[in-house]
Amino acid sequence: MKIKDTPLNDCYIIESTIFEDERGYFYEKFNEQKFEQLTGMNGHFVQDNISKSSYGVLRGVHLQKGEHAQAKLVSCLEGKVWDVAVDLRKNSPTFGKWFGIELTPENKLQLYVPRGFGHGFSVLSETAIFSYKCDNFYEKDSEGSVIYNDKDLNIDWKLPEDKIILSEKDMALPAFAEHNF
Repeated sequence: MKIKDTPLNDCYIIESTIFEDERGYFYEKFNEQKFEQLTGMNGHFVQDNISKSSYGVLRGVHLQKGEHAQAKLVSCLEGKVWDVAVDLRKNSPTFGKWFGIELTPENKLQLYVPRGFGHGFSVLSETAIFSYKCDNFYEKDSEGSVIYNDKDLNIDWKLPEDKIILSEKDMALPAFAEHNF
């Protein structure tokens, strides 16, 4: 397992070592001990979530706040997604910055999104199955969010605007400037 820095503090790309032969491939997707040694971050996850979406679906930008904040380890099991992490930690030197990465089953990359970050993804393939491990349990009353097309964040979702599909909830999210993170 290799850990690669992103431009955002404490947000990492995880690259697994792949062993391939005529039978197929094998790789260790995650190792808590190695992750903690390489990053100094807690790698203990308590909840796994899977979503399936079609082309143009955009989910985000979401986070859990306070004692229910969640770090996430995300990957794409089928299809292709553009995954985005936004640093919403007020005291961070990368506060208000975002990072995006294409995740596919072929590249087998994962993104570690720490607590205090917003997260979202857009589906670039016909369909996609997306996986995220969380280090804390979901709590509805701790939800936070920022509208996907916030002018201050200026996130590139890699989709034409007229192809973006949002939930009703995601259409009505507040702007970045409206928050007191």
